[in-house]
Amino acid sequence: MTLKLVIFDCDGVMFDSKSANRTYYNHLLQHFGYPAMDDEELEYVHIHNVTESVAHIFRHYPDQDLAAVDRFREETGYAPFLKFMKMEEDLIQFLDICRPRYQLAVSTNRTNTMEPILEIFKLKDYFVKVMTAENAKRPKPAPDALLEILEHCSCTVDEAIYIGDSIIDREHSERCGMRLIAFRNTALAAEYHVNSFMEILDLPPFRDR
Repeated sequence: MTLKLVIFDCDGVMFDSKSANRTYYNHLLQHFGYPAMDDEELEYVHIHNVTESVAHIFRHYPDQDLAAVDRFREETGYAPFLKFMKMEEDLIQFLDICRPRYQLAVSTNRTNTMEPILEIFKLKDYFVKVMTAENAKRPKPAPDALLEILEHCSCTVDEAIYIGDSIIDREHSERCGMRLIAFRNTALAAEYHVNSFMEILDLPPFRDR
């Protein structure tokens, strides 16, 4: 079936955001007097939504009021940490090639930080639908965001493909039967594996177009 819709994850795909996530969550811990995250916690926050991530990194501190953490997080915002995000070098080139050919969308576990990112990096106009952990019925790995994108774009699951980099993305796409392109993660079970966006254009679904 002809490919009509390409859906992107944000962190680890469109952006190398690990440094931004490290700085952001360590800032929260430091403010309340706790040590920085370890490597396991960094990997966790990199692929989970902010509510799950805050609960995870503060799990060893049962006396800490998480509502206070949330208030501080909302007061601080994510804008000061955007400078630590690095957009993939060939993302714009890939989007410019794909936009006339396919509908483009985003499914991410970010919440209210996604819109500012798209605005600041001038990406908003590329995407017909952006789903986050905030506006989806259930966050990834539940399939709700992908199903809503499919409905919005009037596409079947066989007419779409998802680009992700984590086990959460694998589960997310698998739960609705969507093909996955694993981005810079050769260990991830996926229909296709790539190390850059421009490589994607050589994959069978894209060549068939």
